[in-house]
Amino acid sequence: MQKALVLIIAFMITPALSGCLQPEDKRTIVEEPSIFDFGRLNPSTTWYHYGGTLTRPYAVDATNITALSEANISTNLIDNNIPYFTNATYYGTGFDTFEPTIGITSSGTILFTNHNGAGDGTHIIRSLDQGQTWEDVGPFLGGDEGGSGQTPNSNDPYIYVDKFTDRIVKFDMHALAVINVEYSDNDGDSWSIPYPTHGYVVPQDHQTIASMPHSNAISGEVVYVYCINTGSAAAGPQCSRSLDGGQTWDAQRAGYPIGTSQCSGLHAHLAGGLDGNIYRGNPSCSGPAVYRSVDGGYTWTEHTITTELGMHPALQHAHEIATAVDDEGNLYATWIADDYMIWYSYSRDQGDSWSEPMMIAAPGVTETGFPTIFAGSEGRVVIGYIGEVNDVETNATNSGWSGYMAIMTDAFAENPLITSVSVNDPDDPLDITSDCGARRCGGFGDFIDVELDDQGRPWIALAHNTAGFDEAIIGTLTEGPSLYGDLMNLEMLPAGGPTTLKL
Repeated sequence: MQKALVLIIAFMITPALSGCLQPEDKRTIVEEPSIFDFGRLNPSTTWYHYGGTLTRPYAVDATNITALSEANISTNLIDNNIPYFTNATYYGTGFDTFEPTIGITSSGTILFTNHNGAGDGTHIIRSLDQGQTWEDVGPFLGGDEGGSGQTPNSNDPYIYVDKFTDRIVKFDMHALAVINVEYSDNDGDSWSIPYPTHGYVVPQDHQTIASMPHSNAISGEVVYVYCINTGSAAAGPQCSRSLDGGQTWDAQRAGYPIGTSQCSGLHAHLAGGLDGNIYRGNPSCSGPAVYRSVDGGYTWTEHTITTELGMHPALQHAHEIATAVDDEGNLYATWIADDYMIWYSYSRDQGDSWSEPMMIAAPGVTETGFPTIFAGSEGRVVIGYIGEVNDVETNATNSGWSGYMAIMTDAFAENPLITSVSVNDPDDPLDITSDCGARRCGGFGDFIDVELDDQGRPWIALAHNTAGFDEAIIGTLTEGPSLYGDLMNLEMLPAGGPTTLKL
């Protein structure tokens, strides 16, 4: 009996003692590398984040595990929704600009508006080497070698490249009364004569033009549509179409459903889709909205995106509801809300229904302005804007406005990853006007522009205003993901920045 008791006690004590007798565990715990570890330091002007929501209207750092947990965000960084090492820069052009617009042909030629005002009109500057050098390609007063002549004045310069035919369309507003179309089919080497549009509403202002393949076309494969701001909310925007490549135009018609009330006459740039639809952003009486035409710009329907998010009351914020269409006909829109921040939504049914709005500004940005957007392959989109981190009136460090691009490679993911870049460093602001995002300032005017080249590289048209010359600058990615075709790394471009400024 005593022997049995001793055996039982020994059995109970042995496990407790055995742990103390084991050798020291010298194993090394190897942590899984982060998907955001690219083997080099991430630039200070690049952020990987998730967007804000109506109930949580702020960006969430995708590299911060604590922030992700507190925001209850489930990361799904798989398939196309993955990060790429991304960096951005800008290149100076040596020319001035106002309300900068750009177009890019299939050859990679980049066209940019150079505003010269009365007498000399708008010229087009061109880069054949990805923004490194620029030249003036006219049209020139008195005619170039082709004898085309030129519109002698432009209050609002505008350039558009028809993605379906590669035609470059120069679209000038003259004296707020008439709009002229000049076009080039050879990358700007020569230009057509000016073709006046058919307008009857005065003023003709804030013009925008786009194209789309449509059966109504009688010359070529596309229909061109333009819209103008009448200066009257009651009259609303007016639109016209050309079925013969921009040489003759229909009489202007209401760019909204006949018989409906309109609360704003202002609108953003038009966007045409491969499916023959064309869209324009414009506030409805209920909130940010997109207007759609399926018959070549002849009639329009109204599609309010959300009634839960107010529009910013400032003029330059409220009218720019920018739209884009990807290769599969999906529709995207972006605008500035009443919280001064940039918001975004998408539609997969031509605007009939919309996703919940998402605040897409980069972490730390406190105010935004001049939204613009472009889409490439399905679900890939770039949104451009200017943003401010600290108001200059506070005399805070790193104050001033920067040019931003927000990139999504899978916009339809449950939680799409947003890669945001600033094309300029904080100590090199593009403008230091306190409320630049809410009004005209320097070369920004009423809007900026963003576009993709055929390799899927985004380019953003901006102005560098701090020296007082309003130099046209173009921002882009030196490295990052392609937004067209196979999802892959873009070829590296050289760094730019203030050393490339020429004015």
